[in-house]
Amino acid sequence: MTNYHATRLPYDKRRDLLWKTLCECYFQRLVGPQDCVLELGAGYGHFINHIRCRRRIAIDAWEGMVGHLQPGIEAHVCSVTELDMIEDNTVDFAFASNLFEHLPQAEFAKTLRRLKVKLTKGGTLNIVQPNYRFAYREYYDDYTHIAVYSDRSLADFLSVNGFVVTECHPRFLPLTIKSRMPVSPTLIRLYLAMPVKPLGKQMLLRAVPLDDV
Repeated sequence: MTNYHATRLPYDKRRDLLWKTLCECYFQRLVGPQDCVLELGAGYGHFINHIRCRRRIAIDAWEGMVGHLQPGIEAHVCSVTELDMIEDNTVDFAFASNLFEHLPQAEFAKTLRRLKVKLTKGGTLNIVQPNYRFAYREYYDDYTHIAVYSDRSLADFLSVNGFVVTECHPRFLPLTIKSRMPVSPTLIRLYLAMPVKPLGKQMLLRAVPLDDV
């Protein structure tokens, strides 16, 4: 994991600016001030550092995560399948960005099973990750991608593992910040407001446990 972050995913302040803006103008409206937010695969903490709520929890197998988190965030260095440290029925908003394409399907399914009992009534799972339908040319440029999902197959996988998809945005964001385009809060806001999103290759799916429907 250390070598992966040093070569494939080094820290980039543009990525932090991207997620700060996404939290401010999109995700924060989905999170209340008294909510508990859990980020699975938190990495550099770009999301969890910028979301505002009562309780924030970050999980990642990478030990380097801890040094990037703001004070007050509960950090757990472990597999995302290990959720025993979190009380049942306490998580209002679970979030994962660019995580599940790195996991075997058995581990993904195990994570979903364990997450269901951690979510509150009405709690949601929110997933952002590459959509293979639009990112097939670049998908395996990341050598740690071992599972393939499109917006359609990911929705089906969630369904057979006890979740109901409530929102599906096949083209939510461009695939990467590694381009000549500047990372600007103004441009990010404009992009999110566009009804048609050119270069959109990352999807966003929101889901709730079947029992909550």
